[in-house]
Order: sequence, then C-alpha cells, then structure tokens
Amino acid sequence: MATLKPSFKIYTATSHISKAGRGVFAAVDIKKGQTIEQCPVFVLPRKDYPTLKQTTMRDYYFMWGKTTVGVCFGFGSLYNHSYQANATYKKLIKEQIIEFIAIKDIKQDEEITVNYNYGNPDDKSALWIESIKPNS
Repeated sequence: MATLKPSFKIYTATSHISKAGRGVFAAVDIKKGQTIEQCPVFVLPRKDYPTLKQTTMRDYYFMWGKTTVGVCFGFGSLYNHSYQANATYKKLIKEQIIEFIAIKDIKQDEEITVNYNYGNPDDKSALWIESIKPNS
C-alpha cells in the first residue's frame, strides 16, 4: 500500500459555487500537471451500494470499478463541479487512491474544481447529481 501524506497545497473554505457551501482552494500557486492531492479510498462492499444511494452520501462517493463505489478521504469528496474545471482526477483502482491533478495553472486562493463526468474535463453532458431530488 502506498504511503500518503496530507497536501499542504490546499484548504477548504466557503464556496460561492456550491450549494453545500464549501469547496477546496489552493493554498499556494499550483502549476498545470502538478499533483494537488492523493486521497485514500474506502471501497464499500457491493451489497452496501443500494443503501448508500438512499443517504446524503449519494452526493459524495465515486463509482469504483464497474460494480461498487468508494468514499474518498482527505478533501477528495469536497471538490466542486465545473464544466470549466482547473483540475481532474485519476482513480488508481488497485492502490485504492484518487489522485487530483491540475489541468491549468491555479492561483493561490482560487477554488479548485473538477468535472464530475468521470474526471473528463471535456465532457459537457448533464450530471446525474442535478437530477437527484431531495429525499428521492
């Protein structure tokens, strides 16, 4: 298993784009191509997936492999969505890690965003999360 250390490049604060009210921001200037954060992932057993979908956690997990989901630790579940994202993520399935990487230069105190469409910064299709109704 890989050794992971906290990233001192980021912090959380109030976001102006999130309904949840918080987001991840750059504590320092981050250059395009730099790793922002590596987050450990807790992979849930497949049998727990239907239950998880009925909770508020449905907005915070990642699809993991073809049949289950993972809960990302660190700040991984707090990055907000944007179709003009300045970062992306890469799932390292075997290592149970999600790596967040800058795809543009990011200035200190700028919010870091990713495209929720599986980390593909060019995918402009509608999000599943926008169609979720409260208590459904």
